[in-house]
Amino acid sequence: MAAFSQSDDLRGAEFTDVNLRGARFVRSDLSGAVLRGVDVAGAEIDAPWLFDGGDALLVNGVDVVPFVEAELNRRFPGRAERRAADPDGLRAAWTVLERTWAAALERAAAMPAGTVDISVDGEWSFAQTLRHLVMATDTWLRKAILEIDQPYHRLGQPNVEYASDGYDISVFTPDAPSYQQVVEVRAGRQAMVRNYLAALTQEQLSGACTNPWAPGQAETVLACLHTIFDEEWEHLRYAVHDLDVIEAAIPTPAPANGRMEP
Repeated sequence: MAAFSQSDDLRGAEFTDVNLRGARFVRSDLSGAVLRGVDVAGAEIDAPWLFDGGDALLVNGVDVVPFVEAELNRRFPGRAERRAADPDGLRAAWTVLERTWAAALERAAAMPAGTVDISVDGEWSFAQTLRHLVMATDTWLRKAILEIDQPYHRLGQPNVEYASDGYDISVFTPDAPSYQQVVEVRAGRQAMVRNYLAALTQEQLSGACTNPWAPGQAETVLACLHTIFDEEWEHLRYAVHDLDVIEAAIPTPAPANGRMEP
């Protein structure tokens, strides 16, 4: 199977009568791509930044972004408040987030042993997702807002391109920690956000921060907090999806008499 990587520049390429059935695009820039007369039955698109910047996604001439946004808000009560712009709203939104994540952890704990370490389609496991949220909190709260010189916990899970982008991967442990360790560190980072929000004032929200990934780009405290909320809800969506997939694959136990009920 042909494989294309970052070294292959396909900008402006034209594909005519090409069979892309089953093709997989990972961390690829498809902005502005045009697909005409295509068969997309069963195609799946996952675009975490779909709701940033007011961009549109047109399907047969219809902008589907508002529909996707509304459906995700329906599936995840409280998600709609992730863009709260005042301290009270942010505190309330974080309370819902913590409660929703707690339910996800309870669900994972009730599933067969090892569930939290299962990777679906090569993506992060449930445990790795929690580790990444530790790293995301460290990036946007401890580094961007609090300006801590060494913000990262060793159990954090960096994004895939962290090393290739020139960042020091040695700050993170190469060993897989126990799930209990992950849960404890994650709970500590959630508490950090909760405590920060508890003392937050309206004036602080407009305070200046440096974008941790683009040092020349200024951000506000509010923008950094919104990024934390986005990370939380997007990775919750991934985690719930994967738990659904794992749960669907668990065999249904046969009745004690060995016969299935009609």
